[in-house]
Amino acid sequence: MNKFRNYFSILSIGLSSFVFSQGTSAGTLPQISDQQLLVKDITAEKALLSPKEQIEFNINKMFTDPVLRNANWGFVVYDPKTEKIVTAYNENAPLVPASTTKLLTTETAFSLLGTKYRWNTQLEYSGSIDVDGVLTGNLYIVGSGDPSLGGNRGGASSYGEIVTQYLDAIKEKGIKKITGDIIIQTAVFKENKTAELPSNIVWLEQKNYYLPVGTTKEIDPRNEKLIVAQSNNPFNQNKKYFYISPYTNKLVFADKFEGSWVTTKVAEPPAFLANKFRESLVKNKITIAGKVTPKIVDREPEPREILTVYKSPTLAEIVNYTNQRSDNGYAEALLKANGFHKVGDQTIESGRMVVTEHLKSINFDLNGLNFMDGSGLSKAHTVTPISQVKFLAKMMKSPYYKEYFESLPIAGQSGTLKSMFLVNSNGQIFAKTGTLNGVKCLAGYIKTRSNKTLAFSLLINKFSGSVAQVKARMEQLLDPTLDL
Repeated sequence: MNKFRNYFSILSIGLSSFVFSQGTSAGTLPQISDQQLLVKDITAEKALLSPKEQIEFNINKMFTDPVLRNANWGFVVYDPKTEKIVTAYNENAPLVPASTTKLLTTETAFSLLGTKYRWNTQLEYSGSIDVDGVLTGNLYIVGSGDPSLGGNRGGASSYGEIVTQYLDAIKEKGIKKITGDIIIQTAVFKENKTAELPSNIVWLEQKNYYLPVGTTKEIDPRNEKLIVAQSNNPFNQNKKYFYISPYTNKLVFADKFEGSWVTTKVAEPPAFLANKFRESLVKNKITIAGKVTPKIVDREPEPREILTVYKSPTLAEIVNYTNQRSDNGYAEALLKANGFHKVGDQTIESGRMVVTEHLKSINFDLNGLNFMDGSGLSKAHTVTPISQVKFLAKMMKSPYYKEYFESLPIAGQSGTLKSMFLVNSNGQIFAKTGTLNGVKCLAGYIKTRSNKTLAFSLLINKFSGSVAQVKARMEQLLDPTLDL
């Protein structure tokens, strides 16, 4: 808890504060209309207190406020330039962060993949097409873990739009009948290949992508014939098994597969897309004899040709939508994408592990952290305000800070902050919001009137009254920070 030094100043303003703020009496809960009284409080206090003293006075006032007096909450303003706390209360307490969790999930994705990363979902075919338009072979939908697939949000196409793209490609190729199946496969494409590929996956080269077919645990290094980076043409027509060497941590290939079991899972979105695509083929009188089927292990892949490629929006666009709208679906999908591109499967557990390991690698303060999901829906998830602000301060030196900062809602102007800070801090606070039952949070950046950028975290748990009342207290607490 803060140690307030200017007790005389604080006490001298108490009477005028009481006159202007009747809504904070212990007798009755303040009403939503008390927003105007809170603004008057700020005006009165500015005349006698410095910005820091005013913030501390407001913190002290919260202890007797009926909305917050029984709440568990923490608050900190941090100066990234000096790397010091400007003002704080209960900053080391582990608190439920709600959707401010998305700050960690989306930053991890930027770190792993880069802001311009796109996911490909390819439509391919095997076999031959005769003069009558009969494809004697299969169709393949080859996914790459696109978290936005079919979402129709943040620049992503809907399932219907992707199906139309695929259908147009079928018609353009002159295909009128298909004798085989629609086969679903997950893959990591060359175009999307990151500098650090998943560590426990074997990749089978099949023309345009690496297909996961097993683990590397039992592979003998004597079978590692060639480091791909040193090869003139490793992607030739000869069948070779590509994987990450557990010994050199580099991409290699062997003439035979020595793996034990599959670690990836076919994602549900590609399966849904494939079934919608089959329905569309039938409706458009393009006969297909087979069914939709997943095929994870393909040790004898048949030659295929690409019909068309659906590209996702950039990761920067997806993250922007996720943070602006606080989209839980996208956040959870990004969590799984983090796991897929680091570990090789699309489970929540792997995603959580990858985010936590990433946070360790950037020296995130793990005290009080209990990372449970990608979106912040779990009330078992906790973080400390001090760890959030130090993390945000560190982001200011990252190569993707511009895209990260632009993904945050702006006070009074955009996203989930559009209806907050309409008077004093309009356009000056850039932050991720978080709301659960009994939980209201904000974490982000403050652009002060003296052109400083400060990081802040305000996490409120177990409050009384309405969300609107808590928002009013948040505004009262944060408005004076503009003058720091």
